[in-house]
Amino acid sequence: MASIVSRLRTSDAAFIRNREAYEPLRARVAAAREAAIAGGGAKARATHAARGKLTARERINHLLDPGTPFLEIGQLAGHELYDDVVASGGIVTGVGMVRGRPCMIMANDATVKGGSYYPITIKKQVRAQAVARENALPSIYLVDSGGAFLPMQEDIFPDEHQFGRIFRNIAEMSAAGLPQIAAVMGSCTAGGAYIPAMCDETVIVRENGTIFLGGPQLVQAATGEVVDAQSLGGADVHTRQSGVADHYARDDIHALALVREIVARPRKRATLVPPSTPAEPLYDPAELTGIISANPKEPIPAIEILARLLDASEFVPYRERFGPTLLCGTGAIGGYPVGVLINDGVLYSESAQKAANFIELCSQTGVPLVFLHNIAGFMVGREYETGGIAKHGAKMVNAVSTSRVPKFSLLIGGSYGAGNFAMCGRAFGPRLMGMWPNARTSVMGGEQAAFVLAMVRQQQLERQGKAMTADEAEAFKQPIRQHYENHSDAIYSASRLWVDAVVDPLDTRGWLTLGLAMAAAAPQEETRFGVFRM
Repeated sequence: MASIVSRLRTSDAAFIRNREAYEPLRARVAAAREAAIAGGGAKARATHAARGKLTARERINHLLDPGTPFLEIGQLAGHELYDDVVASGGIVTGVGMVRGRPCMIMANDATVKGGSYYPITIKKQVRAQAVARENALPSIYLVDSGGAFLPMQEDIFPDEHQFGRIFRNIAEMSAAGLPQIAAVMGSCTAGGAYIPAMCDETVIVRENGTIFLGGPQLVQAATGEVVDAQSLGGADVHTRQSGVADHYARDDIHALALVREIVARPRKRATLVPPSTPAEPLYDPAELTGIISANPKEPIPAIEILARLLDASEFVPYRERFGPTLLCGTGAIGGYPVGVLINDGVLYSESAQKAANFIELCSQTGVPLVFLHNIAGFMVGREYETGGIAKHGAKMVNAVSTSRVPKFSLLIGGSYGAGNFAMCGRAFGPRLMGMWPNARTSVMGGEQAAFVLAMVRQQQLERQGKAMTADEAEAFKQPIRQHYENHSDAIYSASRLWVDAVVDPLDTRGWLTLGLAMAAAAPQEETRFGVFRM
């Protein structure tokens, strides 16, 4: 396996200019992360602590094996999404090690609107359950929630991927042999009561934990009965009388210790260690921010990116001279073998065919796939349409769709339209999907969208015998460009869970290594491809 030889010079003016331009992007992401970690703010955290309760993130820290990382999913969910501040979507989710086992952890943040479920909260929890199911992980629910945010009930309750999906997922994952464990550490009311009631085992904390389908206020309104929360559904009720909960905990720390003991029971599967010894790249990943051009219209040199992401900077290209605008090849990240697809220009028929064949090979040998997006889309024009680019692009999309090896997507630049689909966008089931702070995604670039819509408008006016002046055309285009600019960046995408994380370039190797380790221990389905149009 040959090592990549970098031609980058860190003393070049362009490198220095690019690195300086990248820092404001990182600072903006850092500020969004601080807001997410702050939860409901200092006052809400103080009230929470006065009740003898740990915060959601403190609970997770106590649950995890000491010194092990936490692969957080959806940290920026809900950022500036609603009029209310819904930090981190009101729930903290991610994968961490508990007694030596990777587990999906979902912890309601009761400092954020009392842990109420907004639409983004449900979307985030359903996403976390999907990751758990696909990677055969036990699920741990640290419950502290007031239930649905009632003013938005039509976006929370009735549809197939809304509140009810959480409970269906618990039942199906339990049936598949994936442990479902709940610790009720605060309120758990209405439909949310089905989370602990449907889990395999449930812990409840005395004095703070409550489980009931109807709270004291609803009981009084419906029946006239006056009852306090603990008498209605506290730890004594559910461990002595109802049997809804299995384990009685003195406090949060005791509850988390009980969960760790449940997870520690012998299971069928163990975590797999990397098949080869991890090796640092020959070139410093800190140089990545100087490689990414400050001008998004300029290309990102694909081989220089790989030189700073792959173990020992070693890469074996596949069909290096055929379809060169898409680099395909094998290497390793964190000791795990990977097949890499990274854009180095627009997608042509040849590059799409090469990608489909490469995905077939990796699927045959069980090698995970890493897609690094920097793609404007497929080449357009009469020559390419008559050459069957739609047919050849469909081969790539077919292969991406049906391959059952673990797939990971990272947007390192632009990711637009059909190019996003072909490079394993969100709709195509990557195990994890992230964006660098500079990355953007939309159906097309803002300039292209403005041009197309201006042409449509011009044609409408021409049918009326009118025309747009150059100044009028520019005035028409500018708000369209601005809309695409505002709605295609990394934070906007992460706040809506179009991606799982905004990943700093320097943290990319670690993020991918954690994802590969998570996927390595899961059983792998057999790949069966669909019909390829020849």
